[in-house]
Amino acid sequence: MAGGCVPNCKSLGSASVLPQQNLFPLTCEGALLVFTSTFSAVAPEEYVKRNYANNISEYNTVLGSLNAQRRNFLLRDVYDDMLLDGVQPIRDTFHTLIVGAMKGARLQDALYFMDEMKSTGLMPDTTIYNFIISTCGKNKNSDCAIQVLEEMKRCGVKPRGQTYIALLCACASCGRVDRAYAIVRDMTAAGLGLNKYCYAGLITAFKNREPVTEETTSKIIELVKQSKGWSSVEASSGSGDSGMIGVTEEELYNIPTAEIVHRRYINRQLTVYHTALHACADLGSKEAVEKISEMLKQDGYAPDLFCMTQVIRCYLRCRDIKGAKKIFDDYISSGKPLALEFFTVSQPNFVQFCSARFM
Repeated sequence: MAGGCVPNCKSLGSASVLPQQNLFPLTCEGALLVFTSTFSAVAPEEYVKRNYANNISEYNTVLGSLNAQRRNFLLRDVYDDMLLDGVQPIRDTFHTLIVGAMKGARLQDALYFMDEMKSTGLMPDTTIYNFIISTCGKNKNSDCAIQVLEEMKRCGVKPRGQTYIALLCACASCGRVDRAYAIVRDMTAAGLGLNKYCYAGLITAFKNREPVTEETTSKIIELVKQSKGWSSVEASSGSGDSGMIGVTEEELYNIPTAEIVHRRYINRQLTVYHTALHACADLGSKEAVEKISEMLKQDGYAPDLFCMTQVIRCYLRCRDIKGAKKIFDDYISSGKPLALEFFTVSQPNFVQFCSARFM
């Protein structure tokens, strides 16, 4: 077997153990004969019974199901089984594999699937490259994200608005503020308008930049103010992509609400506020959280459950248990939608919070 790969054990079943004297030394040709004879020993009806997919359509269904169940760690096993069965993957297969690797933040798997895609003669398109860049961001590997963009350009694949924003957010995950602003300048030069996700990325960049200074929260507040003039020019700039089916922009750009964006209590118009409140809660700046909350109300918005969760999380982080209790009680009495996340807002302080809540 090339590269010393051992065939997947899906169809081996209860194959008899090889005699000890035959295990070493064993040449590649000998190994091939042994495994061939083992497969032959399995009855055809038994193989069919054990096999969970027989063609590309069934394999694609299995991969999609694993993504839906967030069992992304099994994607590579299924891909190996597919090759073992002699099923040729198609573009949709690689799309599903790389989306799953992105959602699971499995960078090595994402890069592996892209290499496999190229080896079959299929060239990655803009959407695939966007997913790879996003996966780099989830792994806080901005250098790899930049390398992917450079490869993309070498291969003649034109970056779009989503590509630049994904790269901006990947750099933001590492606190590379200068690089993030350089990407903003490149976007502006290319005639792409800045949207709410750009501002969310810049806010994240300042949050992750080290060391944290007094300027950090003031910059975040300043970006919230600037974001009020954000445009949706991007949508008309050729950045939309049909390949994004099943992936939200929040997931692509690693926005704090990515995992819950489909919940009914999330107002997607508040993306910048979500990111800013989440950042300030992480930084433990109660003053900044209160100021941003006031700005939100002045803009005519009602804070959604995610906003309130971040406010409480910040209060708990600052050890202001009574303040957190008051905000919690006020929200409960308002009759607004509730979710489990609201009650488990901060596990390290949860017992202390409950003690204050029910005193």
